[in-house]
Amino acid sequence: MSQYNPHLFIHEKDIQLSLQTQKLLSQAEQTYFEHFNGETWYGRCIFISWYCSLADCTFCYRSTPKHQKMHPATAKRSMASILLETLFCKIFNWRIEFLTGGYGIMPFSELLEIIKNVSIVYGDKIWLNLGVLSSQQIEQCKPYVEGICASMETLHPTLHNQVCPRKPVAPYDAMLSRLHGFKKSIAVIIGLGDTFQDMHYLFDFIEKHQLDRITVYALKPVKGTPFTQGPSVEEYVTWIASLRLRFPKLEIIAGTNLRRCEEIAYLMKAGANAITKFPATKQFATQKAKLIEQIIKKEKRNFISNITTYQDIHWEQEIDKLNISENYKKEMKEKIGPYLKSFKNPVDKDQTLQVLSC
Repeated sequence: MSQYNPHLFIHEKDIQLSLQTQKLLSQAEQTYFEHFNGETWYGRCIFISWYCSLADCTFCYRSTPKHQKMHPATAKRSMASILLETLFCKIFNWRIEFLTGGYGIMPFSELLEIIKNVSIVYGDKIWLNLGVLSSQQIEQCKPYVEGICASMETLHPTLHNQVCPRKPVAPYDAMLSRLHGFKKSIAVIIGLGDTFQDMHYLFDFIEKHQLDRITVYALKPVKGTPFTQGPSVEEYVTWIASLRLRFPKLEIIAGTNLRRCEEIAYLMKAGANAITKFPATKQFATQKAKLIEQIIKKEKRNFISNITTYQDIHWEQEIDKLNISENYKKEMKEKIGPYLKSFKNPVDKDQTLQVLSC
């Protein structure tokens, strides 16, 4: 196994935080440990489609010409593929961050069938992030769903109208207001134009709806969109640490990716409960996955998910145990081969550990 070496992974010359931010992180870390036991996990967002009928959120890959040509019938995943990813979450102790996809993916009856089967395979209720749902739809989800997440992106009213012209705040606000018997969450993106002075919009929304959780992403610029640069490390962790200090008991999930994975130590110091967006299926047991695991543990956290160690598992037997359609089981067995190859034989495309190429 790769040995953790902070001088290889985090270069002080590349990441220099102001004394003010260092003090903020220290306070946030202390607050975290006053309210949580250090249990940290990897959260997996399960996408069911790459199509969106709105497709005009200016930061999103779906707004680019290439993806606007997609059709819902050809840009959605098979049930078997979705359920395999769900089974990996169960086996490797990845928590399902939420089941998600764009608008206009499929009729609600088909969505409900997916929601039901994902919950069955996972062995627990799940979270949904599927846009604005009616009260009737939400009630039908109740046997399978623990919580509802709303992708707000930004709560700054003017900025939200610019960034998400056809996805206004009001319907999400109304949905969260009428939720009963479900946990509530939102997802936001740092780097869309909000300043630190704009944090009050986010704080007010959290307080209004008494949210249980928030998922915070750093903007990942997509070619073909107006955005060319994500937030700095300092900007990103300042938002997370400020959230932790303002809401000591709020569950905070922080997004990362291959280009930003050097920040994970700082995300832990800022008080994040868990990480998400790391491509664990493609990067399982790679050098980067091992280093991420070691860094989290170095921050005195108990990392309960497995992104590094493959053990022989009788996958067909695991699939046979599931209380789902035999047709789904058959399709899952047919599709599992390529996944297992990547789990058993990880390939590090970039063996170097230069921070900003991580």
